[in-house]
Amino acid sequence: MDRIEIAIVGAGVVGLAVALELSKKYKDVFVLEKEDSFGRGTSSRNSEVIHAGIYYPKDSLKTKTCVEGRKLLYDFCKENKIRYQKIGKLILAVNQEEVAGLCDIYQHGHENGVHDLEMLSEGEVSELEPNVKAEMGILSPSTGIVDSHGLMNSLATQFKANGGDFLYKTEVVGVEKVAGGYKIAAKEKIGETYEFFSRIFINAAGLDSDKVAGLIGLDLPEYKLKYSKGNYVRVCPSRAGCIKRLIYPVPKKNGAGLGIHATFDLAGGLRLGPDDDYVEKVNYDKDASKEKLFHESVRSFLPFIRQEDLSWDMAGVRPKLQGQGEPFRDFVIKSESGNGLHGFINLIGIESPGLTASLSIAQRVRKLVETT
Repeated sequence: MDRIEIAIVGAGVVGLAVALELSKKYKDVFVLEKEDSFGRGTSSRNSEVIHAGIYYPKDSLKTKTCVEGRKLLYDFCKENKIRYQKIGKLILAVNQEEVAGLCDIYQHGHENGVHDLEMLSEGEVSELEPNVKAEMGILSPSTGIVDSHGLMNSLATQFKANGGDFLYKTEVVGVEKVAGGYKIAAKEKIGETYEFFSRIFINAAGLDSDKVAGLIGLDLPEYKLKYSKGNYVRVCPSRAGCIKRLIYPVPKKNGAGLGIHATFDLAGGLRLGPDDDYVEKVNYDKDASKEKLFHESVRSFLPFIRQEDLSWDMAGVRPKLQGQGEPFRDFVIKSESGNGLHGFINLIGIESPGLTASLSIAQRVRKLVETT
């Protein structure tokens, strides 16, 4: 039976970041991915936003890894010539009821270590973005957008240059604890199931991470994922130039996301989304009803957008640990040594801001490996 040092399941942006970080120090690092290339799931179906770290609880992993990861990601993009724009975003309150929520967001952002936020009056918002409507706003200048495919390609290329390797079209179907590590059963899409030994096993399987944890017996209720489908609609090009920054509403209480917002891609295209439809299984099916719903959601603060300006664009699915209406749940970034599984590291529920946080998460995983 072949023996390797580290097996990582999942070639999304987090799995790739972990792979690159570990390949700087360890040999025989392999990434197993059931699809035929990297980034075919959540990592390629999102807003591509580099978040500042404003919203989540102060001492949560989501906040810590986002604030740390933002700086790491901007630096990585500069060093590796990955396209990005520090475009900035506005969070808008459209009435007095939302102003109180906006003030809470401003205070919370500062407590989280986001110290460049600016509170803006109605006139100051209008000066920056004449075509939006708001009573007040928050400017977050450190929010940006990134070429997520270019980022993942750079991570993958550097990982391979360090001696790491990918096993694409390969699904992990069994994991067994054995002396000194793990016996892993892997099935190729076209081929037989084979087994190999790895000293370290890292579960970065995204939407399948709870299932992979279950292969070793960790089918725990607190690891059970819920699927939140986020749809996006495209704004016609003639309207895309009406704003210059990302535009967000004040999030609704107990919402699964940050509300329908306006984001740019690096080609200058404008999208609205995502929403948060909880679904029983992963699907990316088109929903033609979204044009009307999204228009109703944004017309109070983006009055220049008409329903006829919108067309369905794409959908993504977020691996969430909290169900609809349930309270906040944090990332799981955990060594399972306490469960008798020395060398087994779980990354579960890595949704937004996982793209921004990816390099910070990778550093935390390296520290867990170093103590194994």
